[in-house]
Amino acid sequence: MSELACERVSGLRLTTPQTRNPANTQTRKHANTFTRKPFTMKLRLFFGLGIIIILSVAAIFAPFLTRYDPDKISIDDALLGPSGAHLLGTDQLGRDLFSRMMYGARISLLVALISVAIATSVGLFFGSLAGFFGSVIDSLIMRFVDIMLCFPAFFLILAVVAILEPSIVNIMVIIGLTSWMGVARLVRAEILSLKEREFILAAKAFGVSNIRIIWRHLIPNALSAVIVNATLGVAGAILLESSLSFLGLGVQPPTPSWGNILAESKETLGVAWWLSLFPGLAILLTVVGFNLLGEALRERA
Repeated sequence: MSELACERVSGLRLTTPQTRNPANTQTRKHANTFTRKPFTMKLRLFFGLGIIIILSVAAIFAPFLTRYDPDKISIDDALLGPSGAHLLGTDQLGRDLFSRMMYGARISLLVALISVAIATSVGLFFGSLAGFFGSVIDSLIMRFVDIMLCFPAFFLILAVVAILEPSIVNIMVIIGLTSWMGVARLVRAEILSLKEREFILAAKAFGVSNIRIIWRHLIPNALSAVIVNATLGVAGAILLESSLSFLGLGVQPPTPSWGNILAESKETLGVAWWLSLFPGLAILLTVVGFNLLGEALRERA
């Protein structure tokens, strides 16, 4: 029942229903939205960081967290299910899956982080040149970026990997050198807006060199967007490395990585479900963790 507002008009007491102000209702809705948004951002940040920290600790302290050599073969222990002796079971050669998962986390995370670092560095270099100098340099760099983007990224990587010898170093370099185009476009857009700001015009007026303006003023102010993009890029790099290793073109056995552990499970999929479940879950959780962290940083920026 609505509240009643009372008025006195010529000695008479009249009651009229109080009308709701649409503006106040809209303001309350916006307030609820703003209070919910920081909560969801903190939730994503909490879960994303939590997953990444757990995986990083597992990768760094793998020798102290495992009891078995990840490459030790024991045919007598082949295809044992998860138990107290082997937490995640064993594979077809009797190797402890938990040990291989821990050491595989090292390889998968290392490949992803270094490849993203290469892509970010190359993208920063070309994007800053295109955005700051413009004109012919901008046109040449952006047309080259467009040509690179015409090719599907995964098939381009497959073609290069098929030519070169599959190795950890080659995989990192190839993923990095075929993933920088998005970073370059992002940095270019940021620098196009930043270079017209007053502090950049003041630096030019004082005779500061172009290289110093780019390195000391433009790139640091564009880093927030680049960091968000790099965080999301790590998830994509992990998927790429796992896909290449699954196809036999990535990290080669016996060096463990989540992709080649998953590839080896194809032969025993019907009798050893744990060999495909746990590597798949590790890839899924890692990708979700980096995506949650990237989305939280994007909302915070």
